[in-house]
Amino acid sequence: MDIKIKKGDPCKQRTSCVIVGVLSNRKLTKSAKILDEASDGFISKIVRRGDMDGDLASLLLLQNVPNIKADRVLLVGCGKEKDIGMQEYAKINKAAADLLQRKGSAEAVSYLTQLKVQNKDVNWRIRFGARISSESLYVFDKLKTTASKTIKPLKKLTFVINDNDNLDDCSIAVKQGQAITDGIHMAKNLSNMPANICTPYYLTKQATSMQKLYKNLNVKILDQKHMLELNMHAMLSVSAGSKKPSYFIKMHYKNSNQKPTVLIGKGVTFDSGGISLKPGARMDEMKYDMAGAAAVMGVMKACCELQLSTNLIVLIPTTENMPGGNSTRPGDVIKSMSGQTIEVLNTDAEGRLLLCDALTYAKQFEPKAVIDVATLTGACVVALGSVATGLLSNNKKLAKDLINAGNWCNDKCWQLPLFDEYQEQLDSNFADMANIGGPKAGTITAACFLSRFATKYPWAHLDIAGTAWMDGKEKGATGRPVSLLLEYICSCIHN
Repeated sequence: MDIKIKKGDPCKQRTSCVIVGVLSNRKLTKSAKILDEASDGFISKIVRRGDMDGDLASLLLLQNVPNIKADRVLLVGCGKEKDIGMQEYAKINKAAADLLQRKGSAEAVSYLTQLKVQNKDVNWRIRFGARISSESLYVFDKLKTTASKTIKPLKKLTFVINDNDNLDDCSIAVKQGQAITDGIHMAKNLSNMPANICTPYYLTKQATSMQKLYKNLNVKILDQKHMLELNMHAMLSVSAGSKKPSYFIKMHYKNSNQKPTVLIGKGVTFDSGGISLKPGARMDEMKYDMAGAAAVMGVMKACCELQLSTNLIVLIPTTENMPGGNSTRPGDVIKSMSGQTIEVLNTDAEGRLLLCDALTYAKQFEPKAVIDVATLTGACVVALGSVATGLLSNNKKLAKDLINAGNWCNDKCWQLPLFDEYQEQLDSNFADMANIGGPKAGTITAACFLSRFATKYPWAHLDIAGTAWMDGKEKGATGRPVSLLLEYICSCIHN
């Protein structure tokens, strides 16, 4: 979708639809008042009649409004003006985009960016509005023989700003919003792709194709031979049962001489559980076990699109976890790249075995911070549901910065403790540690395991098991936490 910025009178917009807000108690916003005056009270009469009371995200589409150039006028309920925060603003923009898509409007001009949102300037409103509107229009129909039943998809959306707003700054905000959206859509597309197509090799091809597009991006692919030479036995133990080879992807974007930030994304393209086989119900959703890899690739795409002044390294250990004659067995002891030994008590706790070798690999870059992203534990879904991503960290400032970034862009995370007392649950009689810690505090003990390999740098772990995808009728990837991570990277540049 093409997104533009302009200034102008809502009465003079030659477009399929003009979008304006109505506040609670049927109070018209400034742009709605202008339309009402030009139409000799046409809108206020409809509002007084009770067809639109201004309740949050309520909608009313008007045809043939007198003296208005646009074909249609969409009234969007905005609730109480003093209560419009991030969540409310998201609902308002999503409701408008959803209706336009259903009605087949090819273009629209929106005055919703003129709304006052708590503690947010016009640049934020544009960037966030662009993201929410674009996400609402996302459809994954690449594998269908007939396209989704959309009359005419919304192709152009113009945001109108106030006369005193800076047009150049707002244009930059549009570019940022589109780049974030592109990153989110990439993450969604990769995650939604079935495991017979989105294999470890497929992810390597996606990474190398990005290298051809962006001059500051360098991609290196390690195959199983190279991983063996690096003693990545923990990771290789996961891929032992699969006929498809595993890979370790390194993507390096350098547009700054600062120390690099390293993002690590878990890339299990299908997780059967291995010998510790998962239940059959909903196992199809285990194609999403590479959502962490998809997210960090989406972040890299957005960084490249914006040509950010940063130094970013993305590491993706990618494999399948399948049962087979060569599969790792419960009770096996393996040696990680760090030299520490691990007793595998459950082969379905495989993500941490990939990540631990990646965390060790990251040390060589002397990073200023390392953040791993993984659909790691079902316990995180129980603890936080699908609202917040789980966050655990060995560094207070890093954790605070990630929380602030998530709050700023409505991609929330919530910190869980990493107390030393939890570490003893990983004790093993036969190795330096076990790969699971028992039935209690599963998200925390998984992070405790990872913390033993993240010892030389500030580190944070994001468990996206509850936030990476939705199930049921709305089944599909969410693209989280692309916006959180990009906001964090941008905040590091400016601070």
